[in-house]
Amino acid sequence: MTEKEFLDYTSSGRVIVAGSELHEMMYVMSQNALRVTSEINAAYHTPDELRDLMSKLTGKCIDSSFGMFPPFYTDCGRNITIGMRTFINMGCTFQDWGGITVGDDCLIGHNCTICTVNHDRNPDRRGDMKCSPVVIGNKVWIGANVTILPGVTIGDGVIIGAGAVVTRDIAPGVTVAGVPAKEIAQ
Repeated sequence: MTEKEFLDYTSSGRVIVAGSELHEMMYVMSQNALRVTSEINAAYHTPDELRDLMSKLTGKCIDSSFGMFPPFYTDCGRNITIGMRTFINMGCTFQDWGGITVGDDCLIGHNCTICTVNHDRNPDRRGDMKCSPVVIGNKVWIGANVTILPGVTIGDGVIIGAGAVVTRDIAPGVTVAGVPAKEIAQ
């Protein structure tokens, strides 16, 4: 199975059975992500060097307008797509097996976690995983310490207050906060 076929499979919402060939491929791909994120996080890098490392991590060309303050963490990296003029602040974790797409002109605050994987609810199958993509629109501002759960789509122009836990889709232009995140008056 090619990397593209594998990432298409994980993005499709089909189950990855613990101990299967697919699960083993996740482990191998994780090792690459660990190597590159260790390089990102181990020393100072210029903005150009960070963009090159993020391109290496994602396997995609990262636009010259991208900015990031490390450290940055991921367990895959190859299923991340980042738009232009987007900034990722320190301490963010992208669990991207299901796919994470970040639009243009986004600000992602300190220590945000974006999850795309759930484990099976059945204790006898707990090692099995189901991945669901997260899609973040354009001009989204995500405050510090936000957690976004699998399968969520965030519309253009959304503001997510610090510390929120996003459990469901957010319509464009809305401001949300809280646990779970709910629309608040502006």
